Order: sequence, then structure tokens, then C-alpha cells
Amino acid sequence: MTERRSPFGWFIHVLSTYLTRCILIGMVLGIVVGYLVNQNLLAGVMTTEHWVRSFQVLSTIFLNLIKLVVAPLVLATIVSGLAHMNDSSAVGRIGFRAIVWFIIASFISISLGLLMVNLFQPGVGVDLTATSQSIGEVKKLDMFEFIEHVFPKNIIQAMADNNVLQILVFALFAGIALTAIGEKGKPLVRGAEALAELMLQITGYVMRFAPFAVFGALAAVVAKNGLGILGTYAKLLGEFYFSLLILWALLIGIGFVFLRSRVLMLIRYVRQPVLIAFSTASSEAAMPKLFEQLDRFGVPRRISGLMLPLGYSFNLDGSMMYASFATIFIAQAYGHVLPIGTQILILLTLMISSKGIAAVPRASLVVIAATLAMFDLPVEGIALVLAIDQFLDMGRTATNVLGNSVATAVITKWEGMLQPPLPADGEPEAPHDTPEHGKRGLHLDPGQ
Repeated sequence: MTERRSPFGWFIHVLSTYLTRCILIGMVLGIVVGYLVNQNLLAGVMTTEHWVRSFQVLSTIFLNLIKLVVAPLVLATIVSGLAHMNDSSAVGRIGFRAIVWFIIASFISISLGLLMVNLFQPGVGVDLTATSQSIGEVKKLDMFEFIEHVFPKNIIQAMADNNVLQILVFALFAGIALTAIGEKGKPLVRGAEALAELMLQITGYVMRFAPFAVFGALAAVVAKNGLGILGTYAKLLGEFYFSLLILWALLIGIGFVFLRSRVLMLIRYVRQPVLIAFSTASSEAAMPKLFEQLDRFGVPRRISGLMLPLGYSFNLDGSMMYASFATIFIAQAYGHVLPIGTQILILLTLMISSKGIAAVPRASLVVIAATLAMFDLPVEGIALVLAIDQFLDMGRTATNVLGNSVATAVITKWEGMLQPPLPADGEPEAPHDTPEHGKRGLHLDPGQ
């Protein structure tokens, strides 16, 4: 029997079917309208500053709404997933395999960045007088501070700050403890499952605003800087994005070894989260949608609920490649010729310092600044990439999302828990008779 939809529900369904298309349209319109504002062709309506602020409101609203969902979603999915993973040794096994994958992926990403920047040498001949921006206070990364920061002293504060790593630590304790107390913890487990489903429902509503947020984010950047910024740094942008394409090919190739042809299906399933990450330059913005699409791909929530938060803190493939690429680029721009031994030391330093990237303000730029300071390279060189950092950030953030998607799917296959896929969001679903259809990731039966 066909489910009858309300007019509002039908409208939402139609929008979701074309969500990817709408996001792409929003990207194109954002660039066009931003260019018109930058050229003062719309000056009769508002000033450029007012236009930029108006565009930023759209993306800020969307990001705020996404941040509203992230903390309770991560907490609920990990707690409920671990509570149903009756074998606590499975948690350790999955965690160990994940860390091994992350270390290998980190090494590949950073090494590729070093290789490509030495091959292209984009910093040679750069005009150092072209930029004079300040990056503010630079603080050297302290590994001990990072380790201390991992463990929360207040879970409410951790959730208020959307600190995924601290939420993960608390959720690990809570999930394993719920398994230990057995029947007494069942109401809390059911509550966690209901909370996860509620957050995903809210995410569905928020995602309808994504095309407007994408439009606002790109329009603000282009209106403020103009299209000329892309021409000025075309060489650096082109070579960096070419390097990202090689990294994508490597990640997909490694995924093919484990997933075979399903890796191509995975790319299709995660296209919306990747587009959202690219256009907003925010991994957080893509996380809720990524959970949903991995559910549909066949990844049980008890796996993705553990892997994605871990990956968002330790498996930032695009950011790590960018860190090595940008560090050597700045050295080249200032005429520093670094021997291979020094570059290897930089690689190892980035391998360690990038693991704290999620907990450090200004993320990749601060990691790069700290590495430059450690090797007596000019920290002020950060200003060379600040002008186009938004565009560089878009590519590396999308790569982070893809890398975590592949890692999660591979670990799931490695555990023998990858299930047959459901239709991707926006594709027609097959007829079904059970209410559980399509909610596989939320109803975590022990026998799953």
C-alpha cells in the first residue's frame, strides 16, 4: 500500500530528490552573483560590505544549525552502537584497525604533498611583496597539551564546544558501561537510539537549506575578493587541486582493493556530503548527511558511529597533504632550499602535529605556522596562502570527507559487516513492507 504524503511532506521529498542538483546550482549562482557585487553592478541596492554580510548570514545560519545537531548525534550514535556491540574486544579491534589505517593514510597524504610540491615548485619566483596580511598570534603545538585536551573534564562543556574528540572519549566510557550493567541500562540505550533518530530527522530539515548556504558562502568569498584572486594564484590552485585528484585516485584505488566495484557506488552515495564540505569548507557541515548516506550504503551505525568521530580527529587526508604542500611552498617562496633529510623531519613532525588539528584554532594554518617556527622558516609566509585559503580549504575539506568515507567502508568490509545497499538519497526506493526498511543504521539489533 502506497504511503500517502501530506503536501508539505511531498514538497520535502521533491526537494530531497534534487538536492544535489540544487547545491550545484547554488554554487554557480553564488559565483555569478558574487562577481556582480564585486564589480559594483548591484551597488544601487546595497554597498558591497552589506552584500557580503548578507551572504554570510545564509552560510552562518546553516553552519549553526548543523553544529546544533553534531554533538548529540555523535554522542547518541556511539553510545547506542557500543551498547549493542556485546563483545568489547570488537571495539578494541575496530579501533586498532582504524588507527593503523589512519597512520598509513597520513603517511601517504603528507608524502604525496611533499612529492608534488617538489615536482611543481610553485613557490619559486613568488612575489613576496604582494601580501602583507597578519595571521595573528601563533602558538606552537604542544603534544602534551593535546593529550591532556583529549580527556574531557566536563561533557556538557565538550558538547557546547562541539569537541568531537572529547565527546568520543565520554561516549566510549558510556557505551561500554551500558553493556556492563545489562538490563538496567536498556532504557538509556533506547533513549540514545531515539535521540540519534531525532537528530537525523532534524538534519533532514536543515539540509533543505544547504543550497542557500552554499550560495551564500561562495557569493561572499567572490564578492569580497573577486574572480581575479583565482587568476593571481592560478598556478598554486591548479597544482594543489591536481595533487588532490591524485590523492583521490589513491584513496579510491586502495578502497577498490577491499570493496571492489562497490567503491564506485560509495562515491555516488557520498557525493552530497562531499559537495557540502567543498562548498562550505566545513567537515562538520557534512557529518550528519555522511552518517545517513553511509547507513544507506550498508555501513551499520555501530561502525560509522565509532569511525567517523575518530576520523574527523585523526584522518584528515586533505588537510595533511595541504600542510606539507604549503610548508614547502612557503620555504620555496623565501628561497630556502631544504635538503631531503630536513623534509623527512618535516614529514614526521606533521605526522604527529596534525593529529591535534581538530583541537587547534585555525586548524591547518596553525599546524603549518608551528612547523615553520620549529624549523626556523619564515612564519610570516602564511600570508602568502591566506588570500586563497578559502579555496584551498574547500578542496582539502572535501578530501577529508572522502577519505573518512573510504576508511569507514573498508573497516566495515574488513569486519565482515558490510550490508547490501539501500537506494541513495534522492533515488527511488524499492517497495517494502517493514517499517525498519531504510532505518538500518538506527535500529541496532544485536544480531545485526
